[in-house]
Amino acid sequence: MRNNNPVQLDGRKRTLIFVCLIVSGIASSILSTAMTTALPNVVEYFRVSTSVGQWVTSGYSLAMGMIMPLTAYLITRFPTKRLYLTGIGCFMAGLILSIFAGNFGLMMAGRILQACGNGVLMSAAQVIILTVYPIEKKGTMMGAYGLATTAAPIVAPTLAGLMIDAFGWKSIFYAVLVIMAGSFLLSLIVFEDVLELQEKKFDVLSFAESILAFGGITLGIGNLTSFGIFSVQAGAPLLVGVVVCVFFLLRQCRLEEPFLDVKILSSRKYAVSVISSMVLYLVMMGSSVMMPLYVQNVMGYSAVVSGLVTLPGSLATAAVSPFAGRFYDRMGIKKIFVAGAAALLISNIGMYFLTMETPLFAAAALNVLRNLSIGSLMMPLLTWGTSHVDARKIADASSLLTSLRTIAGSIGSAVFVGIMTLISQESASEYGDRALIHGMNVSFLWMAAGALVLLLISIFAVRGQERKPAAAK
Repeated sequence: MRNNNPVQLDGRKRTLIFVCLIVSGIASSILSTAMTTALPNVVEYFRVSTSVGQWVTSGYSLAMGMIMPLTAYLITRFPTKRLYLTGIGCFMAGLILSIFAGNFGLMMAGRILQACGNGVLMSAAQVIILTVYPIEKKGTMMGAYGLATTAAPIVAPTLAGLMIDAFGWKSIFYAVLVIMAGSFLLSLIVFEDVLELQEKKFDVLSFAESILAFGGITLGIGNLTSFGIFSVQAGAPLLVGVVVCVFFLLRQCRLEEPFLDVKILSSRKYAVSVISSMVLYLVMMGSSVMMPLYVQNVMGYSAVVSGLVTLPGSLATAAVSPFAGRFYDRMGIKKIFVAGAAALLISNIGMYFLTMETPLFAAAALNVLRNLSIGSLMMPLLTWGTSHVDARKIADASSLLTSLRTIAGSIGSAVFVGIMTLISQESASEYGDRALIHGMNVSFLWMAAGALVLLLISIFAVRGQERKPAAAK
């Protein structure tokens, strides 16, 4: 039962709110990957190992993925403006904590607060756009929003590299804090309550189960390469996560008003979009972590050079994201999906053949191809998937898809770095000084396997050219 009347927006007001979503989306999304460039500096500053330090990125993704199921409840239970401002406030609190962190534990606590704030902001923004815009404009507007949620995280390592060398790694947090403070003031002035609310009871048990399930699976898989499947560090959380996940799914199917409506996965098109988005994020986050490690740790260049190597790819993503939405509106998902997946496969295979003698521009060119693929697929997959569920379930659909793909990204960050580290150590006697680049090559080969899965899905699991349903299903 709904208990409020959302504000009806005119074109000007809708545009102002969209600007708010873009500004806060850029600010919050930057830190999802900016810390990949800062990873060597963070490891040195806090005197932790690389496998521990990488949790500043994978832990961020994990926390964000764990908070996503909660956002489906929050979006339908609390007024839009209040919820959005709370998300910004939570993110700013995390920034301040990370700035003044004296140890790695406090640093991670700040990152978790940032992830929780970003989870609320991203889910709310997607639901708002998919709700207030007509169906013929959804793809275009989601493509424009992709400049924040896709381009910003990929541009971030480039900007971070320049800032780290000039002002130190904490300057990243200061810069984002200033942008987010401006976003808070802008949202305070122009935002409105635009989503309908529902009388929905908060299911504490379901929320606890979602945290244990998603957190356990991600942590267990992330520890596989370091400790092995039969270790306590990997096996125990993985087992707990899988078992609790089963109970969580069964409970959601039984509840009259589920905490997170997983039954929307019965829509084949939506299910395909969820699986595809997870595979895409797995490869995307793996490559976003590996590229700075390749330039700095393997090739021995500075953070600035690392940023410059990734800059062309960042610009490519920024350029293609809005057009991807328009292409989806015009031609549907099939052609975009096949082309994007093929490009992703080629770029990762190319990284497998890099050597110490290969010039950096080759890696930069492959990164451009990879980012064009990511930019062309990210928002169209989400838009296509959510357009095939009931309009009343858009919050659940957006939250579930974003949660699962974010967790997949967290797994990708941990697993591919782990593969690189493990292969490098085991091949040290055979490859000597080239063991590290050999480990990187093998890691990208596994990313290519993920891209191949994505290509097969695009060819065999996506039928025809049904880009928009005649009515919500």
